[in-house]
Order: sequence, then C-alpha cells, then structure tokens
Amino acid sequence: MNKDLLPPALAERVEKQEKYSDRIRGCLFGGAVGDALGYPVEFHSIDSIHAKYGSSGITEYEIDPASKVALFSDDTQMSLFTANGLLYGKTRSLLKGVASQPSYYVYLAYLDWLETQRGMSGAGGITWLSDIDGLYSCRAPGATCLDALASGERGSTINRINHSKGCGGVMRVAPVGLVMRDEDDMTVATEGAEIAALTHSHSLGFMPAAFLAHVVKNAVMAGPEVTLGVLIENAKETIQVLFAQRKHLEVFINLIDKAVSLAGNGASDEENIAMIGAGWCGDEALAIALYCALRHEGDFTSAVISAVNHSGDSDSTGALAGNIVGAMVGYDAIEEKWKDNLELKDTILEMADDLCYGCLVDPESGYVDEKWRDKYVRELVG
Repeated sequence: MNKDLLPPALAERVEKQEKYSDRIRGCLFGGAVGDALGYPVEFHSIDSIHAKYGSSGITEYEIDPASKVALFSDDTQMSLFTANGLLYGKTRSLLKGVASQPSYYVYLAYLDWLETQRGMSGAGGITWLSDIDGLYSCRAPGATCLDALASGERGSTINRINHSKGCGGVMRVAPVGLVMRDEDDMTVATEGAEIAALTHSHSLGFMPAAFLAHVVKNAVMAGPEVTLGVLIENAKETIQVLFAQRKHLEVFINLIDKAVSLAGNGASDEENIAMIGAGWCGDEALAIALYCALRHEGDFTSAVISAVNHSGDSDSTGALAGNIVGAMVGYDAIEEKWKDNLELKDTILEMADDLCYGCLVDPESGYVDEKWRDKYVRELVG
C-alpha cells in the first residue's frame, strides 16, 4: 500500500496497522487452506480416507480437474462474507457517524451469500463479493444456514429461531476477531456469539463462536512469547463470565478442557480426535481445532493435516485449525505448497488486507479511497 498517497492521519493509521498484516493474512488464508484440504473428505470415515489416500490420510490438496485449483467450501465463502459485512458497517459508521450493531450488516452480507447459493449472479446487495463470479457455487452449504437466512428471521442470543448447535455458526466468525481487534475482549466475544446466533440458536452453536473470536483477536495482538495455552485460558475466563447463566456452559468448558488435556498425551491424533467428537456441532468442531493447534503448536502444516483426517466435518475443523494456527504463526510461515493452487487466493488476501488496514476514509479531510468506495460504499441501509 502506497502511504504517500494518503492524508497524514490515514497514513499514520495504516503504518500502525502494518505490524498485524502477517497474522491477519495467516488467519484468513489459513482458514481457507484447512477448509480446502478437508473439503474432499467431509462426510468420509477415517477408514475410507485411509483407503483412498494411504495411512497418513489426505496430506495435499485435491485439485479440481475442471478449474485446476483446490476448492474451498461454504465455510470460507461465509467467512469472506462475514468480513465484508463487518467492513461495510465500519465504513457506514465513519461516513454517517452512526450505525447499527455489526451483526446487522453481517446479516445483510449473509443475504448476499444466500443469493450466490441460489445462482443469482450479479444480484447485488451490500457486498463487493457479490461481483466475484467464483463465489456463485454451492459447496455443501449447511441446511441450518440456508433455512435460517431464507426464513426472513434474524436470530440472536436472546431471539431463538431454531435449536441448532451445528458448527455453521463458529466456522465463519474468525473475521470478527480480526476487524474488532482493538475492542475489549468481552465486546469481541459478544459480537462473535451474536453473528453465529443469526442462524444458530443453541448456546453450543454460538458460545464456540465467541470463544474463537476471542482467541483470534488475541492471537493477532499478542506478542510471539504468548502461547496458545494462555490464549485458551483467557478465553475461558471471558466465556464463563459472559455466559454464566447458560445451562450448557459447563458442557462446553469441559470439552475445551478435554481437548487441552488430550493434546499432551501420547495417543495418536486420530485416537484423540475420536474422543472429542466428529465436529458436526460447534463445540466439538472448535475443540478439535484447538486440540490440533495445541498438539502441533507452531507447525501449520501438521495442525491442518491432523484437523481434517477424522470421521466427521473435516472441512470445518480444518478451517478452524487453519484460522487459529495461521493467526499464531502468520502468513509468511505457511508453506508455499498451500499458497499455490488455492482458488480465489487473491480475493482472500485482498480481504485480509482490508481487514488489516481498515476503512480508508478520513472524515476531517473528506478523503475516501476510490477503490474502498467502490467496494464498501454501496446503498447504505439500516
């Protein structure tokens, strides 16, 4: 980014944010890597994975023969739309001086995503992602997300619209921790939960989202001396305060503790993951990802490979592990083999940079970056 072209106030802000770029890129891109690695084996048993890929399981991208790239699932699609909605709301707030809660703009972005699943190319809406042809593809979207968004109802942590505790709430909220990294921990966790609860009303569907947003935010902001174990303990403290009255809180915290404990034993990853669950529910998906990230701390490749080789929701657990480890190690530490042949990799990195540098608007000077205007200043609603 050429800071020389920016007003002094914006240039100074951009310079301050540069130090977070590598970890923000690592988080968003890492999630897409884990998603793309696990997508071909979602719904497959570990025995069938071994039968097809060998005793080590799937360890490389499976390249789509038509597009010649590794495809990601709805997990990455929705993560990108989460980011787009958050940045849209941030832009509106700066331009108008007032805005609704971030979850409202993310909801509008999800309605745009819903149109991509219906094949309504060029349908418009609030997101620039609606202009990306490659996103108009159904990649096993979760029925709960589709049904909730099609219902016209907007869920929240106090407005239950279903009883789902599926992982479709947590798998898409890493951008909350990225864009809200300057907010306090409680605010970040709360917004993570609210965004998951738009479609998933069970507390085991939205509490893990609060936890993930908390971990991601602090992974990006913390120095290299801070371990994932410390981040997990800090997130537990926040979650236990935020959801003290939720009857499933103890179940959730116990599963997180189990994942942490298993990460230190001598059993294989396959054995330990089977003891946690299959990852179809939000709490299990997060616990598997945390286990893999802890067991292989600092080793992105080993973490995502372990996270996808099990009998369950491999793309979601891979995506979450990729988010977490990517945020810890940064984009530059991710092996080049994962950066080659990933679909829409430039779009992912562009969104990551937007999350890093923020809304390029300076109300005092009236400056609005033209590229930013084209992407985030659309019909302002709500």
